[in-house]
Amino acid sequence: MKRRKFIQLTATTTPMLSLFPGNLKSIIRDASGPIEKRSLGKTGEKLSILGFGGIVVMDATPEQSSERVKMAIERGINYFDVAPSYGDAEIKLGPALEPFRKDVFLACKTMEREKEGSRAELEQSLERLRTDHVDLYQLHAVTSLEDVNTIFSKGGAMETFLEARKEGKVRFIGFSAHSVEAAMALMDRFDFDTILFPTNYATWHAGNFGPQVLQRAHDQGMGILALKAMAKGPYPEGTTEKVKKCWYEPFQKPEDALMGLRFTLSHPVTAAIPPGNENLFAMALDLIPKIKPLSESETDQIKKMGLVGDPLFRYPMKA
Repeated sequence: MKRRKFIQLTATTTPMLSLFPGNLKSIIRDASGPIEKRSLGKTGEKLSILGFGGIVVMDATPEQSSERVKMAIERGINYFDVAPSYGDAEIKLGPALEPFRKDVFLACKTMEREKEGSRAELEQSLERLRTDHVDLYQLHAVTSLEDVNTIFSKGGAMETFLEARKEGKVRFIGFSAHSVEAAMALMDRFDFDTILFPTNYATWHAGNFGPQVLQRAHDQGMGILALKAMAKGPYPEGTTEKVKKCWYEPFQKPEDALMGLRFTLSHPVTAAIPPGNENLFAMALDLIPKIKPLSESETDQIKKMGLVGDPLFRYPMKA
């Protein structure tokens, strides 16, 4: 068996916010394969530092879907994330991923906030994905406190999540959120295994969006997954030509995308999910050998860049 190289680092007691970015002492890193893998909170799982977002196969042919999944697998990707709201992505991903299912970590999500709807959506997702379970099931894009209250009310979606975990249809429970307020409220209410949250240098520095959430998630020992690492910001007003499958303006130059990914993955983040545009995803795969933590001088440089950026998200939310 090939000797495996592991980077084992112990947790630090230093306040985490003072160390962001550039400190990875709270996670286990495995640099032995084609792509680094990192521990996912307390789950015992290790995921590739880049994930495959299901939108990559949305509207693709079955042949294209198989090619894109196979390419990702060959590059060492073992983390796949999809949702029913991604058009036909589940339908396309299921058959393409089926040959590799036992070797990957499959995450799915639901935007349903009540028990009945979330149960129906979970069963539909399992059927479409051709699997008897998902490794991670997440509340999807929670933004308002009203949503949080509904999720945890009698007859709320959390009842489905807990029942499904007992049934073996869900291994771990997590959430994605698009507001600091919702993320903090969710973490107040339940001991989640993971969080999927926008972690981007413009939102971080200019929007004050992210530090407080990652601090809290880290303190609770959660696995931290990231969105929007390759986001430049909102499309400028009047933009008529937008990148397919991107509701925001993404970085399209490799050097810009690399800085975005390096910023995000310099935090104690397990994995970042690149944009769903297949060309941008392929570009992210090509950048794998260059993804490494930022140096001190680069940290200062990216902070200056972030402070003048136009963030996708801000804290507090605008009224």
